[in-house]
Amino acid sequence: MIIQKAGFLMEYVLLVLVGFAAAAFGSLLGLGGGVIVVPALLGLGSLFAAVDVISPQTAAGTSLFVMIFTGISSVLAYHKQKTIDWKSALLFLIGIVPGAILGTSASKVLSTDSFMVYFGLFMLVIAGSLFLRGKLKRKDAPVKGVIRESTDEAGNRYVYGYSPTAAIVVSIGVGFLSSLFGVGGGALMVPVMIVWFGFPAKIAAATAMLVILFSAVSGSAAHFAAGHIHWLYALALIPGAWFGGKAGAWLNQRIRSNLLVWLMKLVFIGLAVQFILQGLL
Repeated sequence: MIIQKAGFLMEYVLLVLVGFAAAAFGSLLGLGGGVIVVPALLGLGSLFAAVDVISPQTAAGTSLFVMIFTGISSVLAYHKQKTIDWKSALLFLIGIVPGAILGTSASKVLSTDSFMVYFGLFMLVIAGSLFLRGKLKRKDAPVKGVIRESTDEAGNRYVYGYSPTAAIVVSIGVGFLSSLFGVGGGALMVPVMIVWFGFPAKIAAATAMLVILFSAVSGSAAHFAAGHIHWLYALALIPGAWFGGKAGAWLNQRIRSNLLVWLMKLVFIGLAVQFILQGLL
């Protein structure tokens, strides 16, 4: 009995730490944090023999539910910093719900091995986007479409914009990937916002977190209907996710994230290789 209680306590503490780390990294870089939570949930069974091994679909659904609290925490913090482009975010949200529904439907036909392989490939894409992040150059604002302006804390003025059609198409893809893999989709959305739409990096990360919040709400609702949420794990992850979201937004304004990005590149590549091999062998 004592051993079981100790094991449960260790498991709970680990989940709180995972929730905090995932939310802090996710909020800092606009990634959402699901790329850390999903592998952690899938790997719990190998760490604790008494833990029920959950399916990839349940890991994705649980991650999305927890990401709601990461999103709320991050958005509140970024709103105070006035770095969210609300008008652009509302346009991106148009495609989130249909994309999330499609992603949930697609997740039902994936076997565990297939999920491992595709999730590993997706993590390689995330790592690739992080490698490109430092080399991304903002393009000039378009002549037609939505034109936005922003001024940073140093007084530098930025003009950026995009086609509404392109914004909706991107949001459908984000909603699909978010619901399919249980991640926020920001790993793809932030580079797109910087490269294609010309967003300043800090505004891209903050705006992506708002989009991720609604993506998580719609995606977790679809997974809830399918019974893909592990409530005990979610309750353990939420406290860390709440404070981690605030910590990531705070760090975004105060430190350079180059070292963190490099660490995440290495971690994502390592996890990607592990998941791909696990799915193929």
